[in-house]
Amino acid sequence: MASSYLRIVGVSYIFTAIVTSYFAILRSITLVKMTVVISVIALILKSILGYVLIFGIGIFPELGVRGAAISTAFAWILQFFLTVGLVYFRKTPLAVHPRFFFRFDRAFLDKVLKTAMPAAINEVFWSVGITVYFAVYAHISTSALAAIQINATIEEIAFVLFIGLGNACAIMIGNRIGEGEIEQAYEYSRRFLIMVVLLAIFLGICILFLREPIIGLYEVSSEVAETVNKLLIIFSLALWLRSINFILFVGVLRAGGDTRFAMYMEIFSVWVIGVPAALIGGIILNLPVYGVYLLVLSEEVVKAIIILRRYKSRKWMHNLVDATV
Repeated sequence: MASSYLRIVGVSYIFTAIVTSYFAILRSITLVKMTVVISVIALILKSILGYVLIFGIGIFPELGVRGAAISTAFAWILQFFLTVGLVYFRKTPLAVHPRFFFRFDRAFLDKVLKTAMPAAINEVFWSVGITVYFAVYAHISTSALAAIQINATIEEIAFVLFIGLGNACAIMIGNRIGEGEIEQAYEYSRRFLIMVVLLAIFLGICILFLREPIIGLYEVSSEVAETVNKLLIIFSLALWLRSINFILFVGVLRAGGDTRFAMYMEIFSVWVIGVPAALIGGIILNLPVYGVYLLVLSEEVVKAIIILRRYKSRKWMHNLVDATV
């Protein structure tokens, strides 16, 4: 089932890459409303199409997982055409001849790669690490994997706000550093950090008290429900810590061009602490899935200690506008 999904949705990956790049640039030049409108339109149509294709409503066949894949691929392709169309229709700074995207000198390319490649490598190592975590969870039992998937879905929903704040933080800090307003950039980062921590504490309390109604939305066995319940307790109590790491990595360090330090920190925390903790807990000690999940979170503790020291040192603040290779 997973293979059938990936074969279909994989068709849209090139469109996903282009849309993601356009969105990042549009947000960085404060054209945020355009990306919101496009995303909302695509999401609504994806949800409607996904519903009718998954369950076979009316004249549409019941395709299940393949229906979800078709709707997802359709949404990304639609976003591509909407994005490119609006970029040129509204004559934004990105409305240039396609040949312009391939016109650059070696010095410019080196500057871009010097900043971008560590972030890309960071994401690759992080993604592979997450895959290892899920492999360990699957090794424990199918029920454990089901519980983790439910918990992961709730985590993703909770982190939507932090993703938005992280992007906003990166844009505001990056613009201030680029204009040479270093103190203002640091003040923005401090305010975002406080705001994110307070929001995380509030969301954590909400999840802690609403976990049973949330679990009730899923038709799962009592064993899975009980495991999810314990996972959500751990997640709700650790959300504030994870939010600190997220905002500092995505919204601060990367905005300041400190991508190399972020890469080293992510690789160290995931592969020296997180992955070994998961393997020891899940395969050697045969802990239940929530025990392994708690061990994995130990990487967040170490990461927070180191990254906060880096943040306070202000060594992450690099003016990429005036930087020389």
